[in-house]
Amino acid sequence: MACAQPDAALRWVVPKAKNINGDAVRIGAVIHRLRIERGWSLVTLARRSGMHPTYLGVLEKGGNAPSVTTLFDLADVFNVNASDIVREAEEGRREAAKRRAAAMMAKEG
Repeated sequence: MACAQPDAALRWVVPKAKNINGDAVRIGAVIHRLRIERGWSLVTLARRSGMHPTYLGVLEKGGNAPSVTTLFDLADVFNVNASDIVREAEEGRREAAKRRAAAMMAKEG
């Protein structure tokens, strides 16, 4: 996998995924919400996490799913449990599945 050039003292920038994954979008939305609730810019989160702001922006938009290590690191920065981030994303996933099922039922009925 080709990576872009690293920024000094920051992690490598991971290229954006070609296919958008709904779970990645939901996790990104949670990360975005946590950052905004704290009044942080992407640059502030990047400095606190040691991650590149472009990478964090891609994560927030669901362009890539974070690794488990990245999820743990971000949870530490936000002072939350990684399981809380995953739980919120999973709840969104279940709601989306319910909406799809209801739409299919309405279409059939």
